[in-house]
Amino acid sequence: MKKLTSTKLKEFLVYLDEIRGYSDLTIKSYDESLKEALDYIEIIQEDKHIVFNLMPYRIFVSSLNPKTISKKLSAIRSFTGYLNDNGTKVILKADESVKVAKTLPKPILHKYIVEALSHCDLFEKLLVTMLYTLGLRISELSSLKVVDISSDWVRVLGKGNKQRDLPLLPITKSLLDEYFSASNQKKFIFEKNGEKLSENSLRYIIKKVFRRVGLKVTPHQLRHSYASELLNGNASIADVSELLGHSSMATTQIYTKLGSALKQKNYNTAHPLCGVNNL
Repeated sequence: MKKLTSTKLKEFLVYLDEIRGYSDLTIKSYDESLKEALDYIEIIQEDKHIVFNLMPYRIFVSSLNPKTISKKLSAIRSFTGYLNDNGTKVILKADESVKVAKTLPKPILHKYIVEALSHCDLFEKLLVTMLYTLGLRISELSSLKVVDISSDWVRVLGKGNKQRDLPLLPITKSLLDEYFSASNQKKFIFEKNGEKLSENSLRYIIKKVFRRVGLKVTPHQLRHSYASELLNGNASIADVSELLGHSSMATTQIYTKLGSALKQKNYNTAHPLCGVNNL
């Protein structure tokens, strides 16, 4: 039974890569989580189905924080969903959800991004600017090709191989033109010896850029900054959701909480009774 499950796991990882279009980092995370889980899950063959009893594994991971446990259980559910869709009937036991507190993303203030850009060379400036003005995932930026750039738009291949077109700001287009004239990119925007730079390489550069101004920043924080600036500038949540490549507006709605201070300020300015002490 373990051997069968191991074979199916390999097929599942290929499916995530070739059909769902997941990033290498995400696939690696699934692989590690599932291999760990399968060492502990009790697998029972019954009449016409297999039972995955998660209790031994849940005991093993019980000391971890709820968010980590939830991600690990989610990987198991995705795998069993794949098995059920492909002819292997699996029933999960002890599969209760874990309550995870919603955490707000931490965007970087515009003034700090501008300050960091003032200390960048051309390569670094383009990298930060593209993340901040296009709201890309680091996996999307790493895979971005020269042919994906036009005079006004960038075509992005996102999660699940979904394409979206993003408007290209003049400042970003100007940096791209300067960068292309100073380098010899053959296929990818960011490449070395004809091969695209890895996501980890790009993450390291971002980290290095912001360390110069005393900040610890991830590429995903720049994506958060992009989203929150748009929403605080009164862009509709539907448009921001589409620009980010979210499959559901529910995913985008967490960003609306970031603008609460601005909402309060607008309310105080707009309501006719604000500033009136007595009726």
